[in-house]
Amino acid sequence: MYAERLAELAVALGFDGWLLNFEVKLDGDQIPNLIEFVRHLTQTMHASKPDSLVIWYDSVTNSGRLRWQNQLNDSNKPFFDSCDGIFVNYFWMTDYPMRSAEVAGERRFDVYMGIDVFGRNTYGGGKWNTHIALDVLKKDSVSAAIFAPGWVYETKQPPDFPTAQNRWWALVEKSWGVMQQYPRSLPFYSNFDQGHGYQFYVHGGLVSNTAWNNISCQSFQPFLEYFGDSESNTIQAHVNFKEASYSGGSSIAFSGDLTNMEHFMERLFEGELLISNLPVQFLCSVKLGSNSFIGLSLEFSSSTNERKEVLLASRGNALLTMNQFSSKFSAVIMPCQVTELETTKGWVIEEYNINMEAHRLTTIHAVCYKWKPEVDEPKINAASNYYATLGHLTIKTLGQSVVFPPSTSWVVGGQFINWKPGTQGSKFVSLKITWKLKDENDSLLPKYIIYVEKIGGKVDMTATGKLEYLGVASVQAFYVSQLPVPSGTSSLKFIIQVCGVDGSNQNVDECPSYQLVVD
Repeated sequence: MYAERLAELAVALGFDGWLLNFEVKLDGDQIPNLIEFVRHLTQTMHASKPDSLVIWYDSVTNSGRLRWQNQLNDSNKPFFDSCDGIFVNYFWMTDYPMRSAEVAGERRFDVYMGIDVFGRNTYGGGKWNTHIALDVLKKDSVSAAIFAPGWVYETKQPPDFPTAQNRWWALVEKSWGVMQQYPRSLPFYSNFDQGHGYQFYVHGGLVSNTAWNNISCQSFQPFLEYFGDSESNTIQAHVNFKEASYSGGSSIAFSGDLTNMEHFMERLFEGELLISNLPVQFLCSVKLGSNSFIGLSLEFSSSTNERKEVLLASRGNALLTMNQFSSKFSAVIMPCQVTELETTKGWVIEEYNINMEAHRLTTIHAVCYKWKPEVDEPKINAASNYYATLGHLTIKTLGQSVVFPPSTSWVVGGQFINWKPGTQGSKFVSLKITWKLKDENDSLLPKYIIYVEKIGGKVDMTATGKLEYLGVASVQAFYVSQLPVPSGTSSLKFIIQVCGVDGSNQNVDECPSYQLVVD
């Protein structure tokens, strides 16, 4: 029964699986039951969520003793054999990874050797030397379980969190390289969100200026390189939380000096995307400084290892752009459509169509450049300062779009409604809002943005007013806690804005909603 409930919970909340940590002493006669539970949970999880993992933590042994082995051996292997892998305790020695690999046999990559970033008796000392342990694990061909990378934030590493964070993960990448490749399938979308920010934006519009954290909002992250204090790079690229974003709480800002460079390229993604016979559409939101332009360099390879590099250039003078880059790229493509958003400051959507049938998209770079005037022409804005911002990137098959279910397709309700009195006739309300499609598949609906409209006077189901942003949900439920309700409010209309995998959002007027009459 417990295994089934755990599987249901994992599916409902989108968990990747379960880590089982039994750091207690057990009677020896309980161990067979525990091993059977681990096996049953693993099988149940695989049946409910095929890509899930159940991992055993190196703690209690097969005799019931609480003895951390710091390696895979006969004392913990029965648990390993019953699930998807083992998280080995942190106190391992130089030869323990190789020993564990020998015991695991063909499952050596299911052995996750623990590394405590705080450095508590961990191999190599953790902290800024975490990569020392990673080097050993890579050499011995086992996996790593990195514990508490929040050390960077919790210990306030200088000079500031974003810089220290980038430096720490750059050491990890230097040790193990890039282990993930994306995009791998279409549609692909990233707004570069890290799951926190100081404001929240929806399609360029500010909906909240309150600091927030919601790890479920995290998007695919760019592979930006860390250069530290080096001045070898005249252009610096970083995830920017302080300035206006296009979507979520961050964007990528590029700034610096292009005086001695014709253009600068910064890696964004390394993919493995096979292009079909249909054209592919690229959409990106950009903000450009004076005489500053940003494009995308797409690297393709064919089945015969023929390589092509295509530039998706920024809007503007096509002739100048072609003269500047036609000899450096296999093809230069100008935007087929440019949309300036009237409700936002500076954001422009640039769209491109490209046909590279039977080619594989392997790398995406941002290309920072200024126009280079012809020899006999006057210079165009000779200032060398460069600044541009990339807000999001969407890649999809041309004509592919998310079809949002109409509001009548949803069942929306409220539970656990609790009212509390405020001052001068105001109130506070807490409740759980749930929604579910009546009979359609919602697997391509990754998240929902929740708003509330406070309606005054008599209840009017068609009344409209200012929408107040409440938050984002990645499951079909949202908890409202202590929402202020001003005096004179007759009802609250909670709107669930459905979001697509391509970054699109359903029109607010067509979204499902829940109307709550104020007591």
